[in-house]
Amino acid sequence: MTAPVLDLTAGSVLVLDGAAWTVEQLEPWFGTVVLTASDGQRLRVSVRFLISHPDCRLSSRSAAAAADRGRQPKTVRDLSPHQRELAYLRLAHLLEAGTGFRGGDPSRPGPGEPKPEYDPARTTLTQRRHAKAAELRALDADQARLLGLDRVGYRTLIRWDVACRRSGVMGCADDRWLRPGGGHPSLAEEVREAIFAVRQDTLHRSRISMRARAVLIRQFVREKYGTEVAVPCPETLRLVWREWFGPGGARQRYARSAAPAGSGQHVIVTRPGQVVALDTTILPVKVRESVFGEPVSVHLTLALDACTHSLVAFRLTMVSDSSVDVAMLLRDMMMPLPLRGDWGEELEWPYPGIPAAVIAQFAGYKVAGLPFFAPETITTDHGSVYKNHHLVEVQRVIGANILPARVLRPTDKQACERAFGGIRSLLFEYLLGYTGVDVADRGADPEADAVLTIDEMEHLIATCKAALNFLAATSPEATEIAKALEAWEPILHQLAR
Repeated sequence: MTAPVLDLTAGSVLVLDGAAWTVEQLEPWFGTVVLTASDGQRLRVSVRFLISHPDCRLSSRSAAAAADRGRQPKTVRDLSPHQRELAYLRLAHLLEAGTGFRGGDPSRPGPGEPKPEYDPARTTLTQRRHAKAAELRALDADQARLLGLDRVGYRTLIRWDVACRRSGVMGCADDRWLRPGGGHPSLAEEVREAIFAVRQDTLHRSRISMRARAVLIRQFVREKYGTEVAVPCPETLRLVWREWFGPGGARQRYARSAAPAGSGQHVIVTRPGQVVALDTTILPVKVRESVFGEPVSVHLTLALDACTHSLVAFRLTMVSDSSVDVAMLLRDMMMPLPLRGDWGEELEWPYPGIPAAVIAQFAGYKVAGLPFFAPETITTDHGSVYKNHHLVEVQRVIGANILPARVLRPTDKQACERAFGGIRSLLFEYLLGYTGVDVADRGADPEADAVLTIDEMEHLIATCKAALNFLAATSPEATEIAKALEAWEPILHQLAR
């Protein structure tokens, strides 16, 4: 069994003679540690005293021991014979990357060791790790998967090295190989029912402390089942509550809206219109309300289809968006996009199966190459604009379901942020009045450089959106899209000027 390792970083908690002490400061030049008790008492001891003390261990509240929670430490006996072989094979690769020898001992080299790319006399540790990562990537995919080396990269080697310094060969073992935790045996079914009942009750009141929740849980059990059912201590209830419902740092209205309505599993998006993500950001370009107006900042609201990652609608607002703006954005999403006079025939409706004449007859005008549909699910952030009574009525009329983003995270919000970043790098950076993401990207005077009006900016974004969606629909190959983008680049620059 590997001896436990003490974590003496600032903030770690040590248990010394049954009392908890927090590491305030480590002084390695003196070999001493400053400990602080809960009552403010300070104690200066040597590192040698802590290592040799028979009753000194790392507390389960420390970050280094949070996974163990004071349980029996993991050992090689927890692994099956096959898993032990895999762990020692990983250790051999790690030693070769660290020392150049698979046995780790330069005095006992193996046949052909050290290899030129692992020779410690001619390579650095970083070079050897990168060489080992490249060697493992070159293995056959099926063989690497059977050996447990299919997902090993440079950072994995560093993580194994740090873990092996603490736990020996067990640092190379996958945590999923180990025995599962024992759970909470003191948590009876009656207590579980009380926890969920208190959870539902506290969602509709002001925030309370965990100790107050523990009192409510105990009160629920006593009133319904009497004194025969044992209720765990408040610390156990705190751990269970955090494990089931998270840390609980959000506001109550956000915690209510973000509660999973179903099983809490991730939603798999398989068709266009199934999930549409909405998000708003401040446009990084100063614009003018009119030709002679003052330069102002406007808000850009995007609607992104989670299946195709295409921009299905957008809206610019002078101030922060309201429920009416979001409702009009949904209307734009469900109606065909009019073909502007200067777009040309290239951006007309190109989708096979539905003739352009049918769509034009339905809409009453020529239609651009942008699909339209009625969304099934709309995921948003927790802004009050998305919980307005007007938007709830819009949701009922169109038959959509508006949900907060936490139910569908993390892919939906990340896709919106990537869309904002892509539009910024492809279009906004080339426009006059660009404010940039920081001072280094900002022009000398963005307000004085602003020449575009809001109508011109809407026209420019609509052109770019229609062009990119047209290219995505008609040119699936990357090379064809690149050629088409080269053809569209002069048009976009002309519009920007």
